[in-house]
Amino acid sequence: MPTIVFTQQLRRFTDVPVIDTPAAMLRDALEAAFAVNPRLRGYVLDEQGHLRTNVVIFIDGHRVRDRIRLDYALAADSSIHVLQALSGG
Repeated sequence: MPTIVFTQQLRRFTDVPVIDTPAAMLRDALEAAFAVNPRLRGYVLDEQGHLRTNVVIFIDGHRVRDRIRLDYALAADSSIHVLQALSGG
């Protein structure tokens, strides 16, 4: 079953449980996480439902490039990591 993990940066703002979901697509996995904690949606997606510019998602070590559709297929054992991109210097 795919697992979605949120990095500790988001823990400063809200609960970020590890979610196991039977979702076959990335967007569905995110929706499963939002069902557990609706506040996560605002930190991950913008008002149009697109991935925020300061958020990066990796599926099985590969960066998600399409920030709009989020229609990436998941394997039964996929590992999804959601993190905030860091900037500054």
